[in-house]
Amino acid sequence: MAATTTAPATTERETRGNGLLLFGVLGGMFLAMLDQTIVGTALPRITADFGGAGLYTWVVTAYLLTSTVTVPLYGRLSDAYGRKPLLLIGITVFLLGSVLCGLAQDMGQLIAFRGVQGLGAGALLPLSLALVADLFPPDRSGRVQGAIGAVMAASYIAGPFLGGFFTDHASWRWAFFVNVPIGAVLLAIITLRLPRASGTGGSRPDYLGIAVFTVAISSLLVGLTEKGLDDHTWTSLPVAGPLVAAAVLLVAFVLVEARAEQPIIPLHLFRNRTYTIVNITSFFTASCLFAGAVFLPRYFQQAQGQSATSSGLHIYPLMFGMVVGSMLTGMLISMTKRYKPWLVAAPFLIAAGALLCSGLVVETPTWSLVIWMGLMGLGIGPMLSGLTVAVQYSVPPSYIGTASANLTFFRQIGGSVALAVAGTAYTSVVRDQGATHAITEAHAAAAATVIPWLGVVGAVVALVALVFLPGRTLPGLGARTAPVAE
Repeated sequence: MAATTTAPATTERETRGNGLLLFGVLGGMFLAMLDQTIVGTALPRITADFGGAGLYTWVVTAYLLTSTVTVPLYGRLSDAYGRKPLLLIGITVFLLGSVLCGLAQDMGQLIAFRGVQGLGAGALLPLSLALVADLFPPDRSGRVQGAIGAVMAASYIAGPFLGGFFTDHASWRWAFFVNVPIGAVLLAIITLRLPRASGTGGSRPDYLGIAVFTVAISSLLVGLTEKGLDDHTWTSLPVAGPLVAAAVLLVAFVLVEARAEQPIIPLHLFRNRTYTIVNITSFFTASCLFAGAVFLPRYFQQAQGQSATSSGLHIYPLMFGMVVGSMLTGMLISMTKRYKPWLVAAPFLIAAGALLCSGLVVETPTWSLVIWMGLMGLGIGPMLSGLTVAVQYSVPPSYIGTASANLTFFRQIGGSVALAVAGTAYTSVVRDQGATHAITEAHAAAAATVIPWLGVVGAVVALVALVFLPGRTLPGLGARTAPVAE
């Protein structure tokens, strides 16, 4: 099928002096992604202070739910009404939620305020990705996307470390208060330096689609969260009920969007092969990312007995691998004007590192772990930068916000599904192995099962999808508005 796409239009004059603005954009991304992970290492102390251990997972789920649901909404509305006002609203709401979380007096308040945080966070990542495409020309976008991938990697790994550090040396409340001074600086930069650009306009928002989508994704995330609890199976009512409701509502959502004048998720974009393949890849490679960012710290803490702070330091090889992989991919894309070769190579590195992790035991030497994590990171990094370049250049400029948001949305949903499935497998292995082995050995066996399984499955599916990705050359400065057939 032929699809006409154009690269984002900008001029060299418009990109001069944008270093400070890029810092603001990357800072917003860092805040949003940091808050997905920083709370995890503080939660045991929060639970000890407040009680309510049964509400433990909802502190995470409340944030994940509201931020995931609002990602496509912010992206689509920014295309229609401009990025600046929506980004300022998002940062303001996020900071308000951060302050309220730091002041919370019980678990109920904390869960509610985490939901407020997520309502703002949904704007930060997709609008930051869209702004990069708006502000930087094609010959620089690869390098900038590499920097963005590095920020993503740093946030995923720095979160657990900072959460543990604040909890051990100050107060868990600083895991939330730390956002305020950073966010205030970002608000000033964006207010003063980001030009106001009007969107495409259009008719009133698709209120019915927003409502159906919100309930559908909320049901999906609730069902997956309930599955993460030890006493729930896939067929139990708290799990199966929300998941079935989500499936029905998602069918209804597709029907609503097919008729909507200004749909939140334009279905016609999925006729573009590049757009569809990139989103599929984003969904499945999320399992590779979460395999390292979630289960490796768990291995270090529960198998090797390290502290929360120490476990954050020990997964730095994964972070550095992701940073190098992302930035190297960005440079290669800028040099060659092609992204497919570098994306196709990445799953092999992920699979190699993940398979080596099947040898995890309590006494696994540090040098082995450094190599294994480094390989995984080098493979995951290109998925954070290269996929963004691919999806943004697969759609017309008027849909860049939507495309960036949907890439983020599918990554978050893919990660949620992976965690629900892998969490069940991890618990099962610990229970079975714990009956005949030491508990530390049981946790090592669980990590040696879950990490390779998540990493290899995600990498193989991504590789199969990427093989069918159209090979294309990115437009240069003189040809950025030329139509490209796919």
